[in-house]
Amino acid sequence: MGEYGRFYSPALGQELGYMKYGHGGQPCLVFPSQNGSSRDFEGFGMVEACRPWLNEGKLRLYCVDSLDEQTWSAYGAPPPDRMRRHEDWFRHVTEEFVPFIRRDSIWQGRLMTLGCSMGATHAANALFRRPDLFQTVIALSGAYDARWLLAGYMDETVYLNSPLDSIRGMPADHPYVHLLNSCRIILCCGQGAWEEEMLRSLRLLEGAMREKGISAWVDIWGTDVNHNWDWWQKQLAYFLGKVLE
Repeated sequence: MGEYGRFYSPALGQELGYMKYGHGGQPCLVFPSQNGSSRDFEGFGMVEACRPWLNEGKLRLYCVDSLDEQTWSAYGAPPPDRMRRHEDWFRHVTEEFVPFIRRDSIWQGRLMTLGCSMGATHAANALFRRPDLFQTVIALSGAYDARWLLAGYMDETVYLNSPLDSIRGMPADHPYVHLLNSCRIILCCGQGAWEEEMLRSLRLLEGAMREKGISAWVDIWGTDVNHNWDWWQKQLAYFLGKVLE
C-alpha cells in the first residue's frame, strides 16, 4: 500500500496530492497521464509492475497530481496564459517537490523520472530541461512536439517545453549535451492504435538527438502495441529490469 500526502506549493498557491511507494533505493518522480492524479499509477496496475523492485528496496516512487487542466488541457484559455501556469508548475516540481523527495528519501544523487502518455512527455521534458536534477527517464508513449498539443502555437515558453524544438535548437557545444550524455534516457513507443503522433514525434526527436550527439535508447515496439495501460505495465517491468538490476 502507498502513503498519501498533501503538499502546499507557494509557486502555485495551492495544494497538490502525492502518493509514496517503497522503502528504499532510487527515488523516482512519477507524472500521471493527462489530467490524472497521484493515485492513478496504482489504480492502473503500474505500481504492481514495479513490485519486485519496491519490495527489494531498489526503487521508491513519488507520484504527483497533474495540473494539466490548468495548462495543456485548458483549451479555452489563451496559450500564453496556459504556458505561464505550466512554468509555475515546473518551478513547483523542480524547486519545491524535488527537494522534498531528497529530504524524504535521504538521497543525494539525481532522481529518476517516469510517465506514460502525457506523463511521459512531462518526464522526458523534466530531464531534458534539468539534467542536473534528473539522471534517468523512462518515458512510455510520450508526445514530444508541443505544437501538436497547442494547435500549432509557439513562443519562448512553449519552446522550452517542447523537447523536439529545444533539442533541435540546442547548440552543438552546449554544456547540456555532455550532461545529457551522463543520463540514461529511455523513450519507448508502440506502433499500434492511438500511437501515431507519439511515434511521429519520437522519430523526429530521435533524429534531433542523433544530430546533437545525445545518446538515448529509443525502443519502438510492434504494430500490436497500443497506447494503453496493459502495454505500459509490460514495458515498465522490462525497462526497470534493465535500469535497476
